[in-house]
Amino acid sequence: MHRILFDTDSAVFNDDAAALAMLLGRPDRVEILGVTVVAGNHTVPQGAEHMLHLLELAGAPDVPLYLGAHAPLVNTPERAARQEARWGPISFKGAFDEGSEVEPPHGGRFAAVRPRPTDAVSYLVDTVARHPGEITLVAVGPLTNVALALRRDPGIAGRLRSLVFMGGNARVPGNVTPAAEFNFWFDPEAAAEVLGAGIPSVVMFGLDITNHAPLHRPRFERIVAADTPLTRLMRHDMEPAFASGPGATQYVWDCITAAWLIDPSVVTRSERLPIRVERAFGPSYGGSSVDPDGSAVEVMLDLDLERFYALYADLITRPLGPEL
Repeated sequence: MHRILFDTDSAVFNDDAAALAMLLGRPDRVEILGVTVVAGNHTVPQGAEHMLHLLELAGAPDVPLYLGAHAPLVNTPERAARQEARWGPISFKGAFDEGSEVEPPHGGRFAAVRPRPTDAVSYLVDTVARHPGEITLVAVGPLTNVALALRRDPGIAGRLRSLVFMGGNARVPGNVTPAAEFNFWFDPEAAAEVLGAGIPSVVMFGLDITNHAPLHRPRFERIVAADTPLTRLMRHDMEPAFASGPGATQYVWDCITAAWLIDPSVVTRSERLPIRVERAFGPSYGGSSVDPDGSAVEVMLDLDLERFYALYADLITRPLGPEL
C-alpha cells in the first residue's frame, strides 16, 4: 500500500487528471492523503479547478487540495522569451502563456468543494513530518513545491519513503526544446535541488520511458466508447488533438507513473543513473542528462505497453463517480 501525496500542475485529461483517476480507482493499492497544485501546465488557480472537478467526478471530494507555488524559483515568462529569441523555439510554455482568468472545467461549472486554506508547502512539510517513512510523494509537474518544502525543512528528505516523479530526460532529446523536457525546463533549479536533497529513494519517469507509450486514435476510440463520466471528460479534452489525421498520437506521461504505483510489473527495464540538470541559461537550459557529477536516480526506461494500456483502460472506464 502506498500512502501518497499527489503534487500536480494539472492538464487536460490525458495527463495529471487521468493519473489521479487511476490511483483513486485502486484504493486497495493506494491511499491519496492529499493533492497539492503547482504552476506548470496551467496557472495554480486554473489547475486547481481541473483537479477539484476530477476529484468530484471520481467520487472523491473529501480528498483535500492545497494551492502551491505560483511561479518557478528562477524561470519567468521574460526569461523564456529571451531563451526563445536567442536559441530557438520552445514548443510549449504552459502557465507562462496563460492569463489570469480562470475558466470552469468541462461541464461549465466549478466543483462544490474548494481548496483548503493551508498552503501546499506547509501541508507537505507537516504531513511528511507526521508520517515519517510512510509517504510516497508523487510529483507529476515541476518540482517547485517539493523544492520549497525541502528549503523550509531539509529533514523531510530523510523522512520520505520515496519520491516518484514524472520529468526530465536521460538519454533522449527533450520535448519542449531539443535539450529539455517540459517539467524540468519550467523549473530546472527546483529539479536540481530536489534530486540533490538526499531523498533515500528517487524514481524518475522521464521521456526515456514515456516516449514508448503513444496513444493512437483506435485505442482512444475503444476507451471512450465506454461512455462514463471520466471517458466523456477524456473525449472532450483529447479528441481535438486527433483531428490532424489518422496518424495523430498523444502521450499519457503521468499515467505510466500511476500504473507503476499500482502494478510495478508494467515497467520492464530501469537503471540507477546519475542525473544532472542544466541550470546555466543557454540553449540547454532545463535539460537533463547522465553525468558522473549528477544525483543517483532510478530511471525507468521501458514498459510492457499492452499491460500498461490494459490497466489504463480498465481504470479509466470504471464508473467511479456519479453522473454529473
